[in-house]
Amino acid sequence: MAGASISSSSSRFKTSSAAAVVRGYAKMAAIGRLSQKLLKSAALTQTRQLSAAVAHGEQAAKTWKILSFVVALPGVAVCMLNMYLRAQQHQHEQPEFIPYSHLRIRSKRFPWGDGSKSLFHNPHVNALPDGYEQHDH
Repeated sequence: MAGASISSSSSRFKTSSAAAVVRGYAKMAAIGRLSQKLLKSAALTQTRQLSAAVAHGEQAAKTWKILSFVVALPGVAVCMLNMYLRAQQHQHEQPEFIPYSHLRIRSKRFPWGDGSKSLFHNPHVNALPDGYEQHDH
């Protein structure tokens, strides 16, 4: 009789453990289905947000295009006109040449031209060591 009770309790244990395993698998499957639903809804939400961002991006591009043509280009034109008018009013006279000993020091000749003029020499603005170049205007 004792063997029968061990065998019946053992079969009950197997049955209950098998039921527990099945319940565990059912819970895991339910968690899997739930996570798939959550991922799908998150992906759908993400897609909706991205499509909203595209519409926002198109609107932002239109706004910047309008601002470029209405504000930036006229602003550049006004600045150019201002500088042109100031250049017309400015008198183009050379400043007086003062031969300071610490300016225009030439320890060796430049390797281009006559050797006394810098590479970007402007005769109206840049003086040589002995004075400005004389030009007839």
